[in-house]
Parts: sequence; C-alpha cells; structure tokens
Amino acid sequence: IERKRESGIYLSVLGFGAGNYNDQLMQALAQSGNGNAAYIDTLNEARKVLVDEAGSTIVPIAGDVKIQVEFNPAVVSEYRLVGYETRALAREDFNNDRVDAGDIGSGHTVTALYELTPIGSPARLVNDLRYQSDAGAQPSGPSDEYAYLRLRYKLPGEAKSRLIERAITTGDEHGEIASADDDTRFAASVAAFGQKLRGSVYLSDHGYDDIATLAAGARGDDPFGYRNEFLSLVRFADAIDRP
Repeated sequence: IERKRESGIYLSVLGFGAGNYNDQLMQALAQSGNGNAAYIDTLNEARKVLVDEAGSTIVPIAGDVKIQVEFNPAVVSEYRLVGYETRALAREDFNNDRVDAGDIGSGHTVTALYELTPIGSPARLVNDLRYQSDAGAQPSGPSDEYAYLRLRYKLPGEAKSRLIERAITTGDEHGEIASADDDTRFAASVAAFGQKLRGSVYLSDHGYDDIATLAAGARGDDPFGYRNEFLSLVRFADAIDRP
C-alpha cells in the first residue's frame, strides 16, 4: 500500500457488517494509503461517505500536510494535543520533505484541538524541574502571542513543500466558548466524547450531559442530520453509563 501511495494511488477502506470487523486494521490500512476509513452501518452513513465526502478522497489538493505549533512559554505553562496519536511526527521531520504525512482532499478540513494551561493557573499539573531549569528565570516572548503556527504542504505533482506561518494571538481568542462558531464548538464536543469513551482522566468532572449540551447548541445547519445523529450517540452512551 505504501509503495502504491508513492506512485499516486491512494487507498480508502470501507467496512460493512460485523463479526470479524477490525477497526484498528482498517485505520492502519487507510492511513498507509493516504486515504480514509469509514464504517457503513446505515443508508445515511453511506450517503455521507460515498456522496457528500467522496470528493475529499478522490481529488487531493494538498499532499504531505504537516502542522507544527510552538507555544509561547511566557503565556502557556502546559498544553496537550487532543487526538492525533497515530499522526505525530518528530520535530526534525517537519522540514524534511521525504517524510510522508497526510493529504487533504477537495472540501476536506482538518481541526487540531489543544488544551492549554496559562501561566499562573491553579490547574497546572506539572511542577518545575529542580535540576534542569532555573526557577528564578522568567521565560521571554510576546505577551499577546499564545503560539506560532507553521504549516507545510505540497501541491499535487510537486516534490518541494511550501510553508505558511502566522502567530496565534489574543486577537484570535473568544472570551467564552459560547461566542465561538458552531463548527468549533461542535468539534470540541466530538473530541470530548471521544476522550470520555476512552476514560480520559482529563474529563473526570465532565459528563455526557455537558457534551450533549455543547453539541446541541452547535448543530447549526444540519441538512442531513449528521450532528443530530451524533447527539443521539452521546445520549445513548450516557444511558448505558448510568448505574
């Protein structure tokens, strides 16, 4: 699959039925083939994958897309990336055009969510190192910058990547999550649901009802009912989880 990928032939994998279905294998195959993996269990899901999202797997518009975020230690004391465990790259691989990364298709969007702990927050989990840091030193950096974003990508048929970079500043922030757009809030609810199902310690005080409330308020224009379907899954998981 990886050899074919180098020649421009990509692989997406669709699953049907149950029995010996192996989701982890499906994901591994699709990832090696720069494609997507999906499980078709309803007519609505088939329409979503084979009609609405078909263009994103058939027509690639950017190859080997890499995202690198450098956080400002003068503002952010801790951070964690939510998800993408199988997509992590070494720092030195970001500028190496020979290292394979994910492709982006027409109409396809990618969302990366980080949880941040600002300097001075009582929510900080990790103490300063005793021997490898100067406790009296104050990190320097622009006070209005949370992070610096770098994005590399290759246009179809090109071997050399292009670079986009910009600072993420206080001008990009919202005072509260309710003021963020529907897509951002819905993405946050989906990420929270995934962590909740995995038993993440970071969501110990965040219940399914909180996730459902966030998702319900971010449905927006949902012509095919995909977001309503997600909301039903959250409520179903909540019902199962109750003693």
